[in-house]
Amino acid sequence: MLCRATAIGGRTALRALTARAASSNFPGPSKLAPSSTTHRRYKSTDMTADHQPRDDYHVSQTHEGTDACLKTGISTLGITGPSTVYRNLTYQELFDHEKTNSEGVVTSAEYGETFTVDTGKFTGRSPKDKWIVKNLGSESAENIDWNNINQPTTPEVFDELYEKAIKHFNTRDTAYVFDGYCGANPKSQKKVRFVTEMAWQQHFVTNMFIRPETEGELEGFDPDFTIINCCSQVAEDWERMDLHSDTAVVFNVEKKTAVIFGTWYGGEMKKGIFSLMNYWLPMNGDFAMHCSANVGKDGDAAVFFGLSGTGKTTLSADPHRALIGDDEHGWDGDGIFNFEGGCYAKTINLTEKTEPDIYRAIKTDAMLENVALVDEGGGKTKPDYFDVSKTENGRVSYPIFHIPNYHKPQMATHPNNIIFLSCDAFGILPPVAKLSSEQAMYHFISGYTAKVAGTERGITEPSATFSACFGAAFLPLHPTRYADLLHEKLEKHGGSAYLVNSGWSGGPYGVGDRMSIKTTRACIDAILTGSIHDAEMVTDPVFGFEVPKALEGIDSELLNPKSTWNDPEAYDATAKKLANMYVDNFEKYAGAGSIDYTKFGPQI
Repeated sequence: MLCRATAIGGRTALRALTARAASSNFPGPSKLAPSSTTHRRYKSTDMTADHQPRDDYHVSQTHEGTDACLKTGISTLGITGPSTVYRNLTYQELFDHEKTNSEGVVTSAEYGETFTVDTGKFTGRSPKDKWIVKNLGSESAENIDWNNINQPTTPEVFDELYEKAIKHFNTRDTAYVFDGYCGANPKSQKKVRFVTEMAWQQHFVTNMFIRPETEGELEGFDPDFTIINCCSQVAEDWERMDLHSDTAVVFNVEKKTAVIFGTWYGGEMKKGIFSLMNYWLPMNGDFAMHCSANVGKDGDAAVFFGLSGTGKTTLSADPHRALIGDDEHGWDGDGIFNFEGGCYAKTINLTEKTEPDIYRAIKTDAMLENVALVDEGGGKTKPDYFDVSKTENGRVSYPIFHIPNYHKPQMATHPNNIIFLSCDAFGILPPVAKLSSEQAMYHFISGYTAKVAGTERGITEPSATFSACFGAAFLPLHPTRYADLLHEKLEKHGGSAYLVNSGWSGGPYGVGDRMSIKTTRACIDAILTGSIHDAEMVTDPVFGFEVPKALEGIDSELLNPKSTWNDPEAYDATAKKLANMYVDNFEKYAGAGSIDYTKFGPQI
């Protein structure tokens, strides 16, 4: 049974939410009823009973009265209507609000009661509905790579939507505000503000961004960027505005503000700020990366580039290494650093055996999205990670302190190993290959993988794609700008580069089997321990990279993809097909950037 929170996608729910939000009887934290949830015994996650990391986040403010918006700073946006503003609520307060507002369901995950939400028809980002304002003559207009990803809209459209957002919030009695940070390195850290309609949305950004540690940090908080989330409203005049639908996610770099209409999916807020970091950092000469990162006991750092579904989160959560972050990082003169304060992991087919850190992170203060729930009777449910009838993009967000061995500084030195994760839907790439520095740049710019079902609206099965820098959807600048920065970092600081295929073997999608997590982890272990350097290598005749003949913990047959196919001639034909796709894709980068890496790709 898929338990839906409040039928969020329906108009009935929208009317109910609006009515509830407008009620002057909405209870503040001191008025909320005590939790009536029956407590059960959960497995321990090694937190002491008298103190838990959640207790360290306690800067909550609830402002009531006609000056509530003034006191929280949102009056500068034009929002003056709400008489109660909930700012940076504690985890317990958020939990209480979510239940009182009936924003979702409390489910009994194995390690603790976890709040669960249903985001309606949007279970992933809606990239065709994301827009950037093209302010003629501005720095962003001159530097942004305008295309079908960075879609331009006009200042007039933004202003109209902005006024609509402000007008909507001014009809409400309540608002939720989160003030926090993006970027662990103080040198490039950005202050971010989120104004939302619902408590769970504040919960989401509380998990995902860096939380303030003291109340003093909120005094005079002047955000570098603000997102106003009007998820319950739509852009009715979208055709006149030359948009694609009544859903609109619009960013104005110069006005330091974005507005969201028509989608309840929390990832739009997270990825929106990530895209901005991908603009701000390179403009300052620093490198922004769509990658996860961890660090060993000896300080050896590793980064894992890859799109959603390739294993960034899973593979960086390593019991033998400390997690820096699972998705978004920067690389400057000091080394690498996390952008975020939490993780956002896929839950499809999740088990404790295969992904213990993520599985155990699902407990109180984590939040599940679009995950099926099984009725256990007595009003209780539990998550079913194998039921993907709603979506294959079921997710959990959790604060990084839910990972026992996370790296508290959230910063590390320059990485020793650069790993490119590909989900190869053709079954051609080996489980692991060593790249020369020039090949590394070619594969970085190419960003070959497969779009995995559910991560974007309309994707129902894997399909081959090339996503520049393993994150084209989040790159405001031309891909060669990022490639030049990576090349500069590798030249200056060294490091080895590898291509790891977490996709298919023995045939393409629908014929072969996907690589097991065990196999992929064995490849990563060989890289991080350095044992791969002792392996005998063979050169792939088409792609030119070096492939180990044997590695501990991996069936040697898997290391030679051709040997896993029943029809060797079919493998050769498919390998040639994939190689041609690489070459055709790279034509648009020939001659661009400071170096032309065309000759370091496949040889046909």
